[in-house]
Amino acid sequence: MTKDERTASDSARPPAGEAPTGQGPPVLASLNAGSLGVAIGFAVAAAVMFTPFFAPPFLVLLGRSLFLAMVLLLAFVGVQRLPERFLPFGMPRWLATVLAVGIAAPLGTFVVYLLSVGGSVSAFVGNPARMTGFFIIAGTALVLGLVITLTAQLREREARARSQALEFELERSRLEKQAVDARLALLQAQVEPHFLFNTLANVQALVESNSPRAAPVLASLIAYLRAAMPRLHEGEPVLATELALVRAYLELMQMRMPDRLRFEIAVDPALERLRFPPMALLTLVENAVRHGIDPAEDGGRIEVGGVREAGADRLWVADSGVGMAATAEPGTGLANLRARLAGFYGPGAELRLAEQSASPPHGLRAEIVLPR
Repeated sequence: MTKDERTASDSARPPAGEAPTGQGPPVLASLNAGSLGVAIGFAVAAAVMFTPFFAPPFLVLLGRSLFLAMVLLLAFVGVQRLPERFLPFGMPRWLATVLAVGIAAPLGTFVVYLLSVGGSVSAFVGNPARMTGFFIIAGTALVLGLVITLTAQLREREARARSQALEFELERSRLEKQAVDARLALLQAQVEPHFLFNTLANVQALVESNSPRAAPVLASLIAYLRAAMPRLHEGEPVLATELALVRAYLELMQMRMPDRLRFEIAVDPALERLRFPPMALLTLVENAVRHGIDPAEDGGRIEVGGVREAGADRLWVADSGVGMAATAEPGTGLANLRARLAGFYGPGAELRLAEQSASPPHGLRAEIVLPR
């Protein structure tokens, strides 16, 4: 392309801020079916109302009413589209719109009558009937135009207020979600070292007692951590992943005390795709091993179960160990677990603790209830 061709091409482009050729000016582009329908409806109503009192036939009055309605509509839309810096004397937009419609009503009526007499001002001014008709139509257009303008301004302000309220609500929801996510991340960061250090302490006890099971237990722990650690930060954790970790942990603990620990995992397969916070069930299993089975002279049994009921999903960890002392208070692990469940599922999620039996060994049943 030559230099002259490029210059001609650039000169054919519309200036910045103007609509490209063929798309129409911004004011016309902003007209919609609703505003046009309202203008046409009032024009038809005015023509019907004035027909019994004016000499021109209905179609002539209808044409004049439609012309005047379009003038008022363009005045309204034009000021609405006017950039803020072009408003005279810095007046508010609603006042500028009212003034524009108030001026357009008599001017538009004057143009209509002037066209009807072929542009002769003397023929218009010298005819009392035409002057009377001018004042009647101009006054009616002025009143109706101002009423419609103020009503439209009020509805627009209400719509803007609703839109802002919706935006504020969406922003508040987004910030609340970010806060919950941050809190869950913090709680999970507290749970992970707690679990890891407790497990390492169990391995340390085997090493210090020169147990021949220390080496295989340590090897199992390393294999377990290799499988578990990458899963702790998955974006969408599910119960199936948690159950795999629970099984690996219980197998590890069973290697440490093969004669004192038995376990069973029986969870409804329908729950496997349930969204579930990482290490939540594992916290209950670890507590059952540490506080229920370990202190018991004969060890005990741990049951991990879950069912899907009509109103809620229920998961539990029950042990036949020593149970919980009457004066005992829930530790950091359970407090964090309750907070994580509330953040993950909402305030309806519950963690319930209950003794298995009235006579020693009492055992303990920790149950998570998730309303559906």
